[in-house]
Amino acid sequence: MSSVQKIAHHIRNKRYSAQEVVSHYLEMIERYDVSMNSVTRLLKDRALYAATKVDALIAEGKDPGPLVGVPFGVKDLFDVKGEVTTAGSKLLSQNNPANQDANVIQRLCAAGAIPVATLNMDEFAYGFVTDNAHHGMTHNPHDVSRFAGGSSGGSAASVGGGILPFSLGSDTNGSIRVPASFCGVWGIRPTYGVLPMQGVYPFAESFDRIGPFCQSIEDLKIVFNVMAEVTTNTFFPSISSLRIGQLEGWFERDVDQDILDVIQEVVRCFSKQGKIDLPHIEQVRAASYLMTASEGGKLHLPHLRAQPMEYDPATRERLMAGALLPVSSYLKAQEIQSWFQQYLDNIFTEYDLLIAPAVGSIAPKIDNPVVFVDGKSVSARVNLGIYTQPFSMSHCPVLSVPIHRDGKLPVGLQLIAKPHQEQLLFAVGSLLEKKGIAKATIVQRNKVL
Repeated sequence: MSSVQKIAHHIRNKRYSAQEVVSHYLEMIERYDVSMNSVTRLLKDRALYAATKVDALIAEGKDPGPLVGVPFGVKDLFDVKGEVTTAGSKLLSQNNPANQDANVIQRLCAAGAIPVATLNMDEFAYGFVTDNAHHGMTHNPHDVSRFAGGSSGGSAASVGGGILPFSLGSDTNGSIRVPASFCGVWGIRPTYGVLPMQGVYPFAESFDRIGPFCQSIEDLKIVFNVMAEVTTNTFFPSISSLRIGQLEGWFERDVDQDILDVIQEVVRCFSKQGKIDLPHIEQVRAASYLMTASEGGKLHLPHLRAQPMEYDPATRERLMAGALLPVSSYLKAQEIQSWFQQYLDNIFTEYDLLIAPAVGSIAPKIDNPVVFVDGKSVSARVNLGIYTQPFSMSHCPVLSVPIHRDGKLPVGLQLIAKPHQEQLLFAVGSLLEKKGIAKATIVQRNKVL
């Protein structure tokens, strides 16, 4: 595993040139992505040119930034200068190329990082499995017969598969948290408004967030802080004294026992514990579904009227159904959202953190795409976000914590904090990583570092 920190350190100290590192990762993608199908386009010319500029700055004795020479990939709904932002669709493929990078990509490049690829996704980010009608399905790097999760499956698989040090994705109803869990990597859905959405193709603007996938919690913190332009470290003197609330009821049903056991292991790290059964959570999840469908449908309505056959049929049907939802239903869902946000505000007067599963089991098989809800076999494509969707209704930051278990496929947990408490989540994640409870599961490739 080559961490963001290690790559930047070696390039800065001239052990490797940025050109060598970028070339290595481009070769890794070409060699190993055949089985995963996480990458849609290589940005080879841009990446190699950027690497020469980084090497020139280092030769002049200058520091290009904290992410000097680190390659990364972006979900194909971020604007990349000179490339068409397709959002995984045929419909947008004939658009003009972007005339500038998305804001967060600009920030990462200013810190020395180098984009090398665009990454596969569900069309218009509407899905949980990254099954794209135009680019094909992204497969889980740890078992290619299983889903990688979605809609940021290409982003999670590329990091979990060891072919990129970090990547960018988006999360509307779980599209960072679900694939991060299945692919065994760290991810974060930040507080609403913390990261700029300029240059990111929208899905449902009330819920859309962007965030990074990384191989370690420290990498996640470094990359996020660059994206958020955070320049100071926050020190938390006594993590173990934090008050943690374990979500039960809905968040325990249909969850594998070993995941529940790990949650107990996490809870025992804190001196103050409690259990919480969130009320009306089914209605909260339903409201999340409704608002997402309505906002997505109305966004796409002009294209649905003019070019309906350019959509993946499954995406088209869901967007059309959303566009037909009455305003009264949307307003009722907004009332539920407001109530839920206020309810969480009250909970956070008693607790610093909440913990819940991100997924209920390991990634489902592609040829048997089902999960269990209330003991019944149901569609995985529809229900993989059953534990993530409720928290999309909040403004809270959610850390996706990878759980590595010897001999088993990875799963993930959610740690939820009050808005603007990302640094607290990173500190807790670091504690769990040091204790060996949380650990990324990365496919080991030929090492360059």
